[in-house]
Amino acid sequence: MVTQLELRRNTGERGTRKFIAYNGIIYDVTDCPRWHKELHERLHFPGQDLSGEIEEAPHGEDVFSRPCVIVVGRLQTLD
Repeated sequence: MVTQLELRRNTGERGTRKFIAYNGIIYDVTDCPRWHKELHERLHFPGQDLSGEIEEAPHGEDVFSRPCVIVVGRLQTLD
């Protein structure tokens, strides 16, 4: 399980990886070419839950099956 804090800390700064969340799953996108800068497509920062953003993206959920996208684990929910 990955906590919200761990997600927010993994932004690519200070040697950390770049994590994003989508539908409760944490992905490492550090090695993805479109995430090589601070912003993905000048819209999205790493370290965030992007579940609500996919509907407006030019791609679908298939983007998460690309070789550069690594599943890290599940996002811990606060109950």
